[in-house]
Amino acid sequence: MNQYVAAYLAGFADGEGSFNLSFRPRQDYKSPWKISLCFNISQKDKVILALYKRVLGCGTLRARPDGVWYYEVNNFSAIRENVIPFFKKYHFLSAKKKRDFAKFCELAEMIHRGEHLTEEGIHKILEIRREMNDGGKRKYSESEILSKLQESSETIRRTSDLKKDDDIVRSSEKSEVNINERS
Repeated sequence: MNQYVAAYLAGFADGEGSFNLSFRPRQDYKSPWKISLCFNISQKDKVILALYKRVLGCGTLRARPDGVWYYEVNNFSAIRENVIPFFKKYHFLSAKKKRDFAKFCELAEMIHRGEHLTEEGIHKILEIRREMNDGGKRKYSESEILSKLQESSETIRRTSDLKKDDDIVRSSEKSEVNINERS
């Protein structure tokens, strides 16, 4: 890889790039939230963003309705295997971007270890996220995330409180039949 191009891209991301963590509500996950990492950068000139896509070998490039081009990488494997190693090799100069990137790397390791699947891990993730991007604009507040997490934990607790002797079958009409009573 051309060292000048790599240094240019690192410098450009230092000023214009963003490392984020998002919570998205999901019904099809054990946890009520899907937690995702994302590196993105936007610019009116598509050429530079296409260069990121080529050099990093991942991500998507799309035009927004306002004419600005948007490059993002939100695939976890691509972030761990392409984005993080690139920016570890070609460092940032600004203290703010260094801090945000270090926290992004810490979050990636936590997710890789599965810590995002525990309530304790989510609390730690929220603490780290709070310190990134100067607090930033968030779609879901910490209180919303924790409230939904608490609701989910309560539902799981109630479900696990069912006696193992009571084999309950739920039909599509939502009626309950105790299998032991039919015998």
